[in-house]
Amino acid sequence: MASRRRALVKLALVTETFPPEVNGVAMTLHRLAAGLAARGHAIEVVRPRQSPDDVSTPGAGFTEWLVPGLPLPGYPGLHFGLPAAARLRRRWRAARPDFVHIATEGPLGWSALNAARGLGLTAVSSFHTNFHTYGRHYGVGFARRVGLAYLRRLHNRTACTFAPAADLIATLGAAGFRNLHLLGRGVDTTLFTPARRDDALRASWGAGPETPVAMCVGRLAAEKNLALVAAAWESLRLSLPGVRLVLVGDGPLRRELMRRNPEIHFAGLRRGEDLARHYASGDLFLFASVTETFGNVVTEALASGLVVVAYDYAAARAHVRDGVSGYLSTFDDPAAFQAAAARAASARATWPAIRAAARAAARELSWERIVAGYEDALANLPATPARPAPVTAALRDVTDG
Repeated sequence: MASRRRALVKLALVTETFPPEVNGVAMTLHRLAAGLAARGHAIEVVRPRQSPDDVSTPGAGFTEWLVPGLPLPGYPGLHFGLPAAARLRRRWRAARPDFVHIATEGPLGWSALNAARGLGLTAVSSFHTNFHTYGRHYGVGFARRVGLAYLRRLHNRTACTFAPAADLIATLGAAGFRNLHLLGRGVDTTLFTPARRDDALRASWGAGPETPVAMCVGRLAAEKNLALVAAAWESLRLSLPGVRLVLVGDGPLRRELMRRNPEIHFAGLRRGEDLARHYASGDLFLFASVTETFGNVVTEALASGLVVVAYDYAAARAHVRDGVSGYLSTFDDPAAFQAAAARAASARATWPAIRAAARAAARELSWERIVAGYEDALANLPATPARPAPVTAALRDVTDG
């Protein structure tokens, strides 16, 4: 897609999750950084060191600066960054970026925002995770109000907050978030494709060529609502005899889920072409999470030609047409979700048409278009001032780093 040539910028992207971590936010930010670098912009990713032998990603076109971090409790393999305002001020005084993008709201992100503001740099942010809604899944519902206030304060201190879905923007706007800008997500339709379907892999799941396979991809954690996925699968066994359920991913609930559901196949964490092969080898995609800001797994499932069953919000609302390219249900209504799964099962004869429509919808979701939209949005914001802010302003947040 042709786009207007934009002035090249220097961007510091600050994030507490990035490859080699495996999650939707890490993948999205890597795509953004690599896409901007490919268009000629100078991108530096600031992220926590994830292990003693962690090194920068080679050959990606952007640079990485690794800062200290600590493991995230309850999430093995994930780290949060420690406050680094003093280090960032020194680095950005020596080589001033035009923009600082705060992608995550942890200690590293907050300290980076303070450093940017102290130096008079233009800071933007993005909203990737509904952390404030997780409390209901961990028995601390009171955390919602406190968490939302924290997130609102951080994001409203930036010039612009990017969010991936129109319904999320409406929700955030009603909650007092300002300067919101839509920036969707793309999907790699070369990687995720029905052509990767593998009958040998399906056989390892106990499924023959015609056996229906339901699947879900994501972290095995409370906020993903996997109990409802398992319940929907149990109901489907009445109308789709022999239907298998495959869960792809890892997380704190894996042992408990395996103990309670011995007939489910747990495929573990998968990456790259191996992950794409798992997607393509399924038939139904059951996604019952109610905490997504977007849900990259939905568009990956569409690209892989699966019959998606999901709640009507975020990526599913934007890209699934009910009964045409998948099945939608009323948000956060377990009975409605199971009814949508039952509708999908009863319409098995139409699955080939639904799978083709799903694939066609995914083909419209180009990462190039997403990156160009971000580039255009930055072009409409004021870049960093030509000279540093006064020293007194730069020292206001000295205790943060």
